[in-house]
Amino acid sequence: MATTYLVTISGPDRVGVGAELFGALSQLSESATLADVAQITIRGSLVLCAEVTVNDQVTVSAIEAALAARHIVANGITAVVAPVISNSESDGRRLLVTLLAPTISASQLEGVFGAIATSGATCERIVHLATYPVDCYELVVRGSDQVALRERVTSVAQQLGLDIAVQRAGLHRRSKHLVVMDADSTLLQDEVIDLLADECGCAEEVSKITEAAMAGEIDFAESLRRRVALLAGLPVSVLDDVRAKIRLTPGARTLLRTLRRLGYVPAVVSGGFVEVLAPLLRELDVTHFEANHLEIVDGALTGQLTGDIVDRAGKARALRRFAEEVGVPLEQTVAVGDGANDIDMLSVAGLGIAFNAKPVVREHADAALSVPYLDAVLYFLGISREEIDTP
Repeated sequence: MATTYLVTISGPDRVGVGAELFGALSQLSESATLADVAQITIRGSLVLCAEVTVNDQVTVSAIEAALAARHIVANGITAVVAPVISNSESDGRRLLVTLLAPTISASQLEGVFGAIATSGATCERIVHLATYPVDCYELVVRGSDQVALRERVTSVAQQLGLDIAVQRAGLHRRSKHLVVMDADSTLLQDEVIDLLADECGCAEEVSKITEAAMAGEIDFAESLRRRVALLAGLPVSVLDDVRAKIRLTPGARTLLRTLRRLGYVPAVVSGGFVEVLAPLLRELDVTHFEANHLEIVDGALTGQLTGDIVDRAGKARALRRFAEEVGVPLEQTVAVGDGANDIDMLSVAGLGIAFNAKPVVREHADAALSVPYLDAVLYFLGISREEIDTP
């Protein structure tokens, strides 16, 4: 009969501790098997755990003697050997819970961990993904009732002012190789059509229609036609002027640069206009994009559009097409948007992220960000600040 022990080494970190531990465990018996290993070091303090399964002839005393022979317990380092007792309440599949805010306090973590406990789940690991420009923790949580766990943790996190994403754990999270973003008010700080409206003196009227459309009060296609009609007669040279005024969202360049460096494919699908966006996206090295086309005759906007309108359904179709072109299934895609016309795209993607979005959009998303930094999307992919800052 076999018994599993958890060997915990803790104390001041020093060179060679890992080699000493595994050397000791390798000498226990020919039948000994290493089931799991975990380590964390915080400001020079080490906690190193190893789960080892041995036959009944190997006792706690024998394991302690093996550790002593390797001189592990010295200079402030201690070792604890204890049998592993199965806890049926914590059995189940793992979930990844990502928490994000400008700063995260102990009281906020108390609330989240309380929700985990009342769901009958346990936290197996905590990773501090980032300390700037936001605070971000990733928790590996195991529980048998994942639906209740997800609902309770999400509800508590939102009450505490934390952005949260809850995903199934596993390598599939890092396999989300296509990241599709909305342009206006997501990749960009601005609504391009509002900038065009400023040039023709109809900003107030266009802004009201834009707001109603983003809140889902007016069909996007109809609202777009109304707004574009107000631009009739605007000289095409204005498009260059507007493009020069566009401001990228903080973190946008970092997000795109990091995605490409790590092998992801960034894409943009927008209810805006190709004539304005295409040169900017080429500069940003985004080759997959879809947007609406303005009709231009004799050097001026006619107030009409050409081709199919990229509306709510059109954005979802574009995401599907991009996924096919890249060669990834939909569950390996991420969509990021802020408006009602992004809802279908967020729902189709494997991970839909609402970015500083209206409540109606957040309700349809898997995760939500309320911080102003677009590169915070990377944390929901498990990418740490250290990886982001690596040249």
